This record gives sequence, C-alpha cells and structure tokens, in this order.
Amino acid sequence: MQPPIERIDVSTEELEGLLEQARPALSEDGYQKLKAAIRTLGYVTGLLEKQETTLASLRELLCPASTEKTEAVLKQAGIHTGDRKRKAPKEHAGRSAPSSGHGRNGAAAYRGAQKVQVPHESLKAGDPCPDAECGGKVYAQRDPGVLVRVKGQAPIAATVYELEKLRCHLCGKVFTAAAPEGAGEKKYDESAAAMMAMLRYGSGFPWNRLEGLEENLGIPLPAATQCQIMVETAAPLQPALEELMRQAARGEVAHNDDTSMRVLSLDRDADLSPERTGVFTSGIVWVAGERRIALYFTGCKHAGENLAEVLKQRPPGLSPPIQMCDALSRNVPKLNPTLVANCNAHSRRNFVKVTASFPAECRFVLETLGEVFGYDEQARGQGLSADERLHFHQEHSEPVMEKLRAWANAQFEERKVEPNSGLGQAISYLLRHWEKLTLFLRVAGAPIDNNLVERALKKAILHRRNSLFYKTRNGARMGDLFMSLIHTCELNGVNPFDYLIELQRHAGELKRVPSEWMPWTYRETLARLARPAAA
Repeated sequence: MQPPIERIDVSTEELEGLLEQARPALSEDGYQKLKAAIRTLGYVTGLLEKQETTLASLRELLCPASTEKTEAVLKQAGIHTGDRKRKAPKEHAGRSAPSSGHGRNGAAAYRGAQKVQVPHESLKAGDPCPDAECGGKVYAQRDPGVLVRVKGQAPIAATVYELEKLRCHLCGKVFTAAAPEGAGEKKYDESAAAMMAMLRYGSGFPWNRLEGLEENLGIPLPAATQCQIMVETAAPLQPALEELMRQAARGEVAHNDDTSMRVLSLDRDADLSPERTGVFTSGIVWVAGERRIALYFTGCKHAGENLAEVLKQRPPGLSPPIQMCDALSRNVPKLNPTLVANCNAHSRRNFVKVTASFPAECRFVLETLGEVFGYDEQARGQGLSADERLHFHQEHSEPVMEKLRAWANAQFEERKVEPNSGLGQAISYLLRHWEKLTLFLRVAGAPIDNNLVERALKKAILHRRNSLFYKTRNGARMGDLFMSLIHTCELNGVNPFDYLIELQRHAGELKRVPSEWMPWTYRETLARLARPAAA
C-alpha cells in the first residue's frame, strides 16, 4: 500500500523560480517543456478551484477531439461501424459521385502560373508531314503538350537601381543616369502591400514572424514599416468594404456567429452598457444569388448587433432575410426582423460530447443526422435550385427528421433518459429549437448548418492564435477590412492578391464608382478601361 501523498502548497511563481535555478543543467528544449508543464499545472489548478468547472469540460479543454466525424466519434466510444456508406436515393443512384483526389494537381489548377507558348522548332501548320511515306500535312491540335515547372521565390522582392554618376573634373558638375521607367515613383509597390496583407490577414502571419522571414531572405522590412504600409493601404480601400456591406444587405441568407478576440486599447461603444466586458470578432457571410460576401466586425458588439448594422442598409421593399446562427440570443438582431434558422451541426455537437457515456443512443442520433447531411450534400452536388432543393429535402430528409423527433420525445415520455443528464440536455436542446432546426424543410434557400461562417471565422481565430491580440481599435478595423476583402475573393473564386493590387492602382475610380470594383466586376471594369488605350 502506497504511503499517503503529502500536500505541499506552492505557487506557480515559486516553481518557475526553481526552474530558473535548474536551468544550467537543462537543455533548451527540456527547459521549455518543463516551463510549459508548470504553467499548464497552474492553469488547470485555477480552473479546478472554480465551482462551475466540470470534469467533462476539463477533459474537453485538455483533450479536444481531432475530428467530429461520426465514425471517429463512435470508434472512440468503442463502437466500430465498419465501412458503411450512405446510399443515394433511387432516382439519383445512377449519378456517380466524384472520386476522391489523389493529391496531385494538373496544369489547369495553376491559375496564377505564367504561361509560355513554345512553337515547334521545325514545323508549322500546313507543312508536309516529316514522314516521307505519309504524304499528308500537319495541323495544329487543340490541346497542346503541357509541362509544369514549379520554383520558389521570396514573398517580397526588391530591386536596387545603381544609377551611374559622372563628374566633370574641370567644372565639378555631376551627371546621374536617368532612372528606368517606374523605378523612382515610390519605394513600395502595390504588389508589396498586397502580399503583406495576404500574409498578415489572409494567412495569419504575425508582424515579427514576417519581419524575420523577410530578413532571412535578404529583404529587411521592419514590422513597424509593414504596419505603416498597411495603414496607408487600408484608407483608399475603405469604399470597397462599404460597397460590400451595401450589396450584402440585399442578400437572401445571412450566416453569423462570434469568436472571442482581444484588443489591448479599446474605447467602449457609447450605446453599450459599461458592464459589458467581452470583445469579439463577428463573422457574417451573406448569400446573395450566386455570390458570397464575408464581413468581419471586431469590438464589444455581438454578432446580432453587427448584423443589425448591416440590415440598416437593406432596401425597405425586400422581405426579411433568412438568418442562420446557433441558438444564442445574442446572435439575433433585436429590431430588424429575420427568418431565423438554427444550426444542426451545433445540435449534433451536443450528442458528440456525451457519446462516450451514451454510445447506443448517440449512435442513433449521429447516424440519423448523418443521413440528412448526406442528402444536403447530394442536393449541392447536383446543383439543385432553392425550390428543387426544398422538394428534395421534403421527400428524403423530412421522414428521417420526423423519425428522430419521435425517438427524442419517446426518451422523455417513456422515462428512458434523465432530463438533467448530458443526453437529456442534448435532447432538450434538439426539441426546444426543433422549428428553427428544421426550417430547411419548409423554406426554400434555408441552410441546414452554419458551417459557412464557421469556416470564415477561422481567419480571425488564426490571427488570435498567432498574434494574440490587436493593439488598438484602428488596428482591429484594418484587420476586419482586409479579412473581409480577402475572404470574399476566396468565396467567389477570385485571386485576392490580384484584386488588392488593382484596387490600389485604381483608388480614384474605386472612390467614384465602388460598385464597378467588386471582386466579381473589377475584371470587366479593367477590360473596359483598357479598350480606349488599345484603340
């Protein structure tokens, strides 16, 4: 029998002090690991001292699941489902699903690559066939042979122009060579600012990490310099963001949600209660026909309040938009009417969390919802219109959802589940929000989940993980602007790097007619501006 463990009260600061004393005997890697372990111990101890901390929430924090796929969740709970695959509806069974990718890209995937036309070294169309016995003539084929050559390059490039100077030995005058065209206009090209924005706000690189990368590649750009370039670039691009908001307000569907953010120096909004202390980045993704518009807002306001700001620009004759969000009340605007739908992925996650304790019941729910998600994926893959998708779901998904509802009601009516248990709370959430969770069965265009904005918020989360915070509200607004422009381009299949360059080069035209400089119109505008010059 082991002797009882003696309790020793020691603070995190004392442990770190002992670690510093032992540092000479440790390797750098060992020192960092022990330091991280001490801080984790202090963090967990602080959580355990709070009454609201449960063992389940602690486990979820320290051992998060790497995936929420049904097969993986059930496998972790000890249930092996095998290689079962969902069957397609009979009338659509003939359409084969696309095969999974093999990890290699064809030449057509390199949309930003420079294309070089290579003519045949000895033949041209109409020449006799080199085969003397043939006697025919060669002609050009539609599909050329293709070779792809990939090379690396620094994200920021610089050119140093050394202008020759000549001095007269008699009069002393100095004669300097003329700078090449465009060399003396300004030090930082539009493409440099666009690349900084892409790395910083599109890929989450912190300023200091960017500075170190560029220094290693021989292009020293201090973090403060890059930040100032972004400030100067953001101001002329503001009309593009304002136009995005105007066009988004006319959309049919709005997805919105929050994620926490930190701003070191943040002046409070005058119209908000001083008791409100949270700071968030709200993501709103609007669906307007075939277009997707992403908007980001960082501050003390919740997602519903930021959505209300956009809805103020909605033309009065339009019907209320469909709003997809989770069931938190702060996601819904107070005064602006919307047709609210709730996210089935959020509801499903409640069952994922308790699968280990209720494996059989959760398996039924996860596989049932998986069937409905499968039907939605088929509708999307077949390119169905909103009305066609609605009829498709009513035919195939509605019976499945009704079966799930009947099962959920039976758990309480037959007293199979304790209402206060984890499973009982998950079922209660499902039944309490049933009408909003199943709006996609009654309204054309209503989405089934909120994954569109969840993916959009990953940009803000990436920034929070890498950079930890914004310093000021102006810095947060600059991040919101660039994230909105970059992710809107990504959602619409537009090259954001090229788009940011052209917005800077045509800042005057953008300010006059911003609607002509949206991601889906700027190429046509550029072509129209180029026609008079070509003529």
